[in-house]
Amino acid sequence: MYLYRAIDSNGDTVEFWFSERRNLTAAKRFLRKALKRHGRPERIVIDGSQTNKEAIQLCDAESRLQDRSRRRLEPIRIRQSRYLNNRIEQDHRAIKRRVRPMLGFQSAATARVILAGIEMVHMMRKQQAKYACNRQLSISEQFDMLAA
Repeated sequence: MYLYRAIDSNGDTVEFWFSERRNLTAAKRFLRKALKRHGRPERIVIDGSQTNKEAIQLCDAESRLQDRSRRRLEPIRIRQSRYLNNRIEQDHRAIKRRVRPMLGFQSAATARVILAGIEMVHMMRKQQAKYACNRQLSISEQFDMLAA
């Protein structure tokens, strides 16, 4: 099982998606979702995964072909380095800290629900959630407002 996550240069969560497999199909699905919601970035930093690199190249080519504007779109630059990827790994650490004591998940459905909840609370802490703009509310109060 694999958790795809994307963050911007400020460390804010852009997109996350849980998949039962780490393959080209899953990577393309995540990337299409992120590109559709947030647009095309100038560059993407990834680890050494060739599958992710191939997915970015394929999705980038598709988006450039489907672009209706008359301007020429530059290809997305891919920076592939295990050291440049530290920002996402540090952001990912908060999720690992919560999942390890649980000794993993029994099913993919359980993992999907729990990881979505963890990501939401993580985004609230980083002041990214809908109710996070009101600085007077604690995280538990924001969560109560969301659950209501």
